Amino acid sequence: MKVFTVPDTLSVQRIDKLLSEMYPEWSRSFIQKMIDDGRVTVNGKTVTKSSKISGGCEVTVEEIELREIVAQPQNIPLDIRYEDKDLLVVNKPRGMVVHPAPGNPDGTLVNALLYYCKGELSGINGEIRPGIVHRIDKDTSGLLIVAKNDTAHKVLAAQIEEHSFLREYRAVLHGRFKEPCGTVNAPIGRSEKDRKKMCVTDKNSRHAITHYEVLETFDSFSYTALRLETGRTHQIRVHMSYIGHPVAGDPVYGPRNTALDGGQCLHAGLIGFRHPADGRYIEISSQLPEYFEKFLRKLRP
Repeated sequence: MKVFTVPDTLSVQRIDKLLSEMYPEWSRSFIQKMIDDGRVTVNGKTVTKSSKISGGCEVTVEEIELREIVAQPQNIPLDIRYEDKDLLVVNKPRGMVVHPAPGNPDGTLVNALLYYCKGELSGINGEIRPGIVHRIDKDTSGLLIVAKNDTAHKVLAAQIEEHSFLREYRAVLHGRFKEPCGTVNAPIGRSEKDRKKMCVTDKNSRHAITHYEVLETFDSFSYTALRLETGRTHQIRVHMSYIGHPVAGDPVYGPRNTALDGGQCLHAGLIGFRHPADGRYIEISSQLPEYFEKFLRKLRP
């Protein structure tokens, strides 16, 4: 654990800039990842990488393995649903981590992409997230778009930012809904009680919007379609838990006694976007994984 007080003489600046000046052996991307993971606090509170601090603030950095992870190509099979010279769409299996991180240094989607694409990936998100425009959780299956160059990356990221990039999920949720559809508009930030979890909070949070529609209703569960308007960490899982309908099998935000053999029932089944080169609309879908289908068959009469 590193703890220090910012000198009174220091002018106001971003926390990631201050840490990069104090610890030049750390890259800016590594520092920002620690902040995103909740390992950096100011006066006992978690912060964002753009948070401003000034003299007199107490900064705490949770001690972790400081050696940076270098992503290496690995020959790992990929389920590719679309590909051209600018991008590809991958159907990620449940259990695969998207990019290397402490505790998951290899065997990730990025390791597989580096091998398959032979280094032809966008570099905007740094060395450990090449090509990654958006992410889905380790325990969530489904579609991810990957940029092969920086131009494609910027155009696709802009579509996500302006909410024109379609991301639809399928999920089995606990409980029955009173209304057939609805919207959850609640800010999400890192939990101060458990830094590994996210929560609905007004502190150091970002606005988050999830739309849902009930497709089928069972005795104690609902099969739903969910569309992201924003893309915050664990957004669907946090929002659905917040309204009392956690994802079935969710080991973090759901009831402890409902873990499923195959994993949580959350699947990124549909994405739609304008091609970054010619503007044509492309929509790609992915079928539910077998364990998800099996659980639905058990619920149906």
